[in-house]
Amino acid sequence: MPQHDLPPEIQRPMQHTAAHPAFEKLARLGYAAKGIVYFVVGLLAAQAAFGTGGQTTDTSGALQEIVAQPFGKFLLSLVTIGIVGYVLWRLVQAVLDPEGTGRTDGAKRIVQRIGYLISAIAYSGLALTAVRLITGRGNTSGSTSRDWTARFLAQPFGQWIVGLAGLVVLGVGLSYFYQAYTAKFQRQFRLNQMTATERTWAKRLGQFGIASRGVVFSIIGGFLMLAALSSNANEVKGLGEALAVLAQQPFGSWLLGIVALGLIAYSIYSLIEARYHRMMT
Repeated sequence: MPQHDLPPEIQRPMQHTAAHPAFEKLARLGYAAKGIVYFVVGLLAAQAAFGTGGQTTDTSGALQEIVAQPFGKFLLSLVTIGIVGYVLWRLVQAVLDPEGTGRTDGAKRIVQRIGYLISAIAYSGLALTAVRLITGRGNTSGSTSRDWTARFLAQPFGQWIVGLAGLVVLGVGLSYFYQAYTAKFQRQFRLNQMTATERTWAKRLGQFGIASRGVVFSIIGGFLMLAALSSNANEVKGLGEALAVLAQQPFGSWLLGIVALGLIAYSIYSLIEARYHRMMT
């Protein structure tokens, strides 16, 4: 939604909040928290690939790994604050367009903002999982996506809805490959504040990491479409299971290892975002 479509009594307070230095710090902490989560996911997957322990897991599993460490609840509390900051920043991106995406064509603007909103919803669920782990109320199982899929499949036109969702996720995965190839993500950085070496590594890590996410999202989208075709929610795969699928392929250890290292690269890229992301136009 363009800023000028918002009622002034809503627009002005939100703009003021988004421009506040404390909010910017919270948003940057959000990028750092995302980086930490993906680092744990990538590290565990790499250990599994190279036979040094570890296992394929998703972002919720990464939170469980963090809370199991010494001072785990304290560490996870910091990560949770960051995740909440990231959710709020995504909502601001969806509503206020602080980075100026509204200058692009209407269709692209709408798709971007819907993507920000979906991201906010997804990370809200991750924040809730973190709170449950901190308070000792248990954790959400990896079957949540299957439960939702089963509910949709039981509805009229449910297979079409699930199939469309799978197509969207697959499209997101393919878009990540495009982003990695074009490296247009560099436009989001305050390049004038980065050294030449930092710009080079931000590009390389971003391309490797984003392409690895493209692999994972493509697998998840493909299995979601398979679930629609077979009307079987058990076909749905999450992040950890998508990584496990890679390990089951010919040369699976190599495939999993490469993607795992890519997720670690993405985690470092997220930390670079925390430092250099251009928050406001």
